[in-house]
Amino acid sequence: MRWIDLRSDTVTRPTPEMREAMARAEVGDDVYMEDPTVNRLQDRAAELFGREAALFVPSGTMGNSICVKLHTEPGQEVVIEQNGHLYNYEMASMAVISGALARPVPSEGGLVTWTDLERAICLKSPFRAQTTLICLENTHNMAGGAVLSKARMREICDRAHAAGLRIHLDGARIFNASVALGESVAELTRPFDSVMFCLSKGLGAPVGSMIVGSSALMDRGRRVRKMLGGGMRQAGVLAAAGLVALERMTGRLREDHENAQLLARGLAEIEGIDIDPERVRTNILIFDLFHSGMDAQQLSDRLKQRGVLANAINPRQMRMVTHYDVSREDCLEALAALRQAVEAGRH
Repeated sequence: MRWIDLRSDTVTRPTPEMREAMARAEVGDDVYMEDPTVNRLQDRAAELFGREAALFVPSGTMGNSICVKLHTEPGQEVVIEQNGHLYNYEMASMAVISGALARPVPSEGGLVTWTDLERAICLKSPFRAQTTLICLENTHNMAGGAVLSKARMREICDRAHAAGLRIHLDGARIFNASVALGESVAELTRPFDSVMFCLSKGLGAPVGSMIVGSSALMDRGRRVRKMLGGGMRQAGVLAAAGLVALERMTGRLREDHENAQLLARGLAEIEGIDIDPERVRTNILIFDLFHSGMDAQQLSDRLKQRGVLANAINPRQMRMVTHYDVSREDCLEALAALRQAVEAGRH
């Protein structure tokens, strides 16, 4: 059976150009900093983000873990939006690896404000861990791909720095935010102390993420990467795909956003499904099934019978994510399957 896979943009497969680049990649030992393709990728990422240096890491989780460790000491506190990926979906890495305590804060639709964060910050106390780091996420995965504006991010960074705090951005999908806002990634992320972004997901590379920051920070990050088992030796075969991702795939993300909008508008027309298409700004959409007469896992199972893969995120809600391997025609076919599955659930 041919599947229409809307579970995540992590399921994308490398493009033919990536596969060719991987086969031709010039390699060396990256632990010795001698892999020329990795070095080119790091230089290009640093250039795109207007930073002194960048570091290639195996995954976004490792990239985030490295940055938290660089900015904290054991027993300190990290303030993060309560549905943030780093807090919920990275195996408690900040606690295990950095010995840091997460302080989750609620927000309106994932779009955290300085006021939200300020209430949770503790700069000095004889009883509580001291806050030293704030982590933001843009786009926000579990807020349906919500986008933090440049102005809001800058305000949070400026106020945090004035308070002596450091700021890390989980920018796994920052290029999606860049497309949605019409701003370069360099301009969007300039005030952050460190940024992680993924070469996989919407950019389509099979493996890898980047962290960017100052040369001194990335030198320290390289040591932490080795400590975590991230010294990948002849990694140029992977970095080659990452270079194609940066040069060829960022420009096509608008297509994924348009397909997500197509899905959102179609879903809004199906009786029993609740979604506001105006809130779908990138490639992720979350919809509610409370009035459909079935729970999300039931709908997921019925969709699978019709060749569509989509994940339940709780009993009431499902998430769909558009990406390189899902076309407009696939989205229309998925909507037809959804209508059939929801209608079947009423009988």
